[in-house]
Amino acid sequence: MNKNSYKICEIFYSIQGESDHIGRPCIFIRFAGCNLNCAYCDTSYAQRGGHWLTLADILDHIAQYPCRLVELTGGEPLLQNALPLLLDALTTKGYKVLVETNGSIDITPLKGKAVAIMDIKCPSSGHHQDNMLCNLLHLVKEDQVKFVIANIDDYRWAKELLSLINNIPAKIIFSPVFSILPPQQLCQWILNDGLDVIFQLQIHKFIWEEDARAR
Repeated sequence: MNKNSYKICEIFYSIQGESDHIGRPCIFIRFAGCNLNCAYCDTSYAQRGGHWLTLADILDHIAQYPCRLVELTGGEPLLQNALPLLLDALTTKGYKVLVETNGSIDITPLKGKAVAIMDIKCPSSGHHQDNMLCNLLHLVKEDQVKFVIANIDDYRWAKELLSLINNIPAKIIFSPVFSILPPQQLCQWILNDGLDVIFQLQIHKFIWEEDARAR
């Protein structure tokens, strides 16, 4: 391992299942390792294991795919010490970069280099106390904030927080925990309260098997 190495769980090419790029072909670089352990995590296999790849290895691997959209996900991408080098290399080569992050780590390394898709953890995750809410100050219009909601208590908590942060420029996404909260229930709550948020399903879980890897 050298200082320009990254702990990788998997790299694959698929359809973007979330964010405002939903439905687009996308290259996914999933890092191994996470500082949280959310109750509803659907990629727990990425919390451990992984293999080390150099920056050159990653760039060579993704070059095989006919796509210029890349998402860095995990695990937690911001745990990778050499992440700024990868971001610089990807943007230099003309890739548009999305970074999915759990919201508990400083996102300023992403500014001007990538679109942040940042979770705000609701109580059912077990990690709402770990939200680094000062990250909200660094978001721009293209960034996105995602609330993953499992029940009415999560929804009420998210709605209350939303009332305090409604002046941020980023897009706000409400998404139900797959197979836990019926999507029509979350839709109805949003409609009843007239919330100006984007409702979103994880469409990759409808395209592929629910527990499929590298989808």
